[in-house]
Amino acid sequence: MPIRPNSQQRRVAISVEYDGSGYGGWQTQTHDAQVVQTKIEHALSKIAAEPISLICAGRTDSGVHASSQVCHFDTYAIRDPYNWVMGVNSQLPDDISVAWALEVDSGFHARFGALSRQYVYLLKCSSSRSAFLKKMVTLTHQSLDPQLMAIAAQSLIGTYDFNAFRSARCQAKTSVRSVTRLSVHHHDQLIAVHVEANGFLQHMVRNIVGVLMAIGAEEQPTSWVKHVLASKDRTEGGVTAPSHGLYFLGPTYCDSYNLPNTVRIPQIARDILRTDPLECVL
Repeated sequence: MPIRPNSQQRRVAISVEYDGSGYGGWQTQTHDAQVVQTKIEHALSKIAAEPISLICAGRTDSGVHASSQVCHFDTYAIRDPYNWVMGVNSQLPDDISVAWALEVDSGFHARFGALSRQYVYLLKCSSSRSAFLKKMVTLTHQSLDPQLMAIAAQSLIGTYDFNAFRSARCQAKTSVRSVTRLSVHHHDQLIAVHVEANGFLQHMVRNIVGVLMAIGAEEQPTSWVKHVLASKDRTEGGVTAPSHGLYFLGPTYCDSYNLPNTVRIPQIARDILRTDPLECVL
């Protein structure tokens, strides 16, 4: 199907999933072309026959995965959704895939229009390592008590200054965020930490998980999380959990945009997130 030039730009939204283990994160860096954004922009530019720049819902760090990274771009090219998906996927490596595409109103903005964003962090407690899961979950030899982690997690639900949970390199103007969900799920050897907020600071989820892991290992009491939060000091917290256990599940938007499903659970996490969250009672 030939691309027909049009004098009026249109805005297209897409949802992308990717295995982040082979990439230096989402955002384009001048010194590192091995980032997700560059791969997708190159593929889109080939299909659109013009340079394409993407705006995403949430930038992910090196090694972090995404099951629904929603983006938008502006283009003069005319393609139906099927051809955008099939065409772009034909130009992408196997570890990046476009799930859907949809022409949207010019007022839609993938980043600023998002009402909330969701992540899940996957841990496997095992005395033996896994050759297959080493880049998809965080393996720990520690015995973690998920009930203690669930109790501690409740102290972070609400609107707080999360300065103690952000990277020293974080450039956000404010560290106040509203966390609406922070649940812990447990099945067999797997522990999942599911979090939803209006926005996230750099390394915020990984630093939260680092604190919960220390509490689950009984290195710290459940009340420690309140101390870390109140300190507003990153040095008071635990270690930053590794990136490869983290998945960006996607953002949510107003129903008026009529988007397809913008939050998707990756296959590896579906069974454990179907389990009820652990009850937070002493």
